[in-house]
Amino acid sequence: MKVAVIGTGYVGLVAGACFAHGGHRVICVDIDEKKITALKEGRIPIYEPGLDSVVAESVAAERLAFSTDTGASVRDADCVFIAVGTPPGEDGSADLSYVLGVASAIAPHLTDFTVVVCKSTVPVGTCDRVEAVLEGATTADFDVVSNPEFLKEGAAIADFFHPDRVVIGTDSERAKSRMTELYRPFVERPEQILFMARRSAEMTKYAANCMLAARISFMNEMARVCDQMGVDVVDVKRGIGTDSRIGRYFLNAGIGYGGSCFPKDVKALLRTGQSVGCEMQLLDAVEAVNAGQKRILAEKVLKHFGAEGIAGKKVAMLGLAFKPETDDMREAPSIVVAQMLVEAGADVTAYDPVARETAYAILGGDIGYAPTWRDAAKDADIVVVVTEWLEFKGIRAEELAAATSARLVFDGRNIWNPEKMADAGFTYYGIGRPPKSR
Repeated sequence: MKVAVIGTGYVGLVAGACFAHGGHRVICVDIDEKKITALKEGRIPIYEPGLDSVVAESVAAERLAFSTDTGASVRDADCVFIAVGTPPGEDGSADLSYVLGVASAIAPHLTDFTVVVCKSTVPVGTCDRVEAVLEGATTADFDVVSNPEFLKEGAAIADFFHPDRVVIGTDSERAKSRMTELYRPFVERPEQILFMARRSAEMTKYAANCMLAARISFMNEMARVCDQMGVDVVDVKRGIGTDSRIGRYFLNAGIGYGGSCFPKDVKALLRTGQSVGCEMQLLDAVEAVNAGQKRILAEKVLKHFGAEGIAGKKVAMLGLAFKPETDDMREAPSIVVAQMLVEAGADVTAYDPVARETAYAILGGDIGYAPTWRDAAKDADIVVVVTEWLEFKGIRAEELAAATSARLVFDGRNIWNPEKMADAGFTYYGIGRPPKSR
């Protein structure tokens, strides 16, 4: 099949590369000439494990190309994917100007029957608006379909190749047939494709992300109670996670969620509910808990030093990205932690395996950047864990003790064993865990 993907951000580029890997002929389109030039030269603008090799392989096989010419790219396409950003407005609602702008741009160039797919995360009713734009600007035959993505940053390629489910919103039998053929290389069982109404598909995306965000905020609120009562939240996680009704995923207490999806989607669904007279009380609390949780690690540091303060103290920050296996700094808790510690007078030096450049774009020279975790920790007074990279999980307590003069650890992701840290001479603070020291 011939596929055009409009937008070469995270969603568009991953989808385009994976469809091409599945044997389809794909052209990824963007108005950013520098980005398209970079892609043609083999430079990938985002960090996603495995994406570079999938792109290179598909380009070499002449199944994947890049262009700034929207008209030529969508002409004669079987499917056109809209995969542009929907950034939050000042009130948190999704900005649909880019999505509707793409609809206007492609309309004059549609020829034979085309399936126009909304891949962007959009509020309920957006496909109706896209359809209205197209109807007003073309006489070509088309169907508009909702096909939200459910990819995890850091595991997007595996998620695309082996999806839990593919959600497709359409009532058109022609569109169903074409979308089934498009996803055929990636699904093993017909029941993996969930057909439903367009509005249901649009809501499903928001509901999924908001449910996961709610689980995170719930565990973080539990961690706060555990902190006050001398309970280890890791034990609680084990106790409830083995209940088949609950499951073990998204139960790690920490310093809050970030990234491009959860914060934006919680806000957007909140505003959607309010727009139809439904106060989303639970989501309001989810958002409030998360905002407070981003402060909790720095607050623990400041509380430990009390009136003495941390002015002049050297802090080694391990991790910057909002989660491991990505360089994404959007809504990252590290931003809040770093800013609070710097404002209190600390000298912060951070190390992250891949997010140095994206972090510098936000934090600039307010903090230092080390080439390795050992360089960050060498002369530190305090070690602070912000992102649960495997590299950090593998650091043994005695290894950390040998690498730094610091004997104070604040583990914002509960990746280390408190008893082993204490045995190595550290005073250890986790999230929702009783402090440990020798």
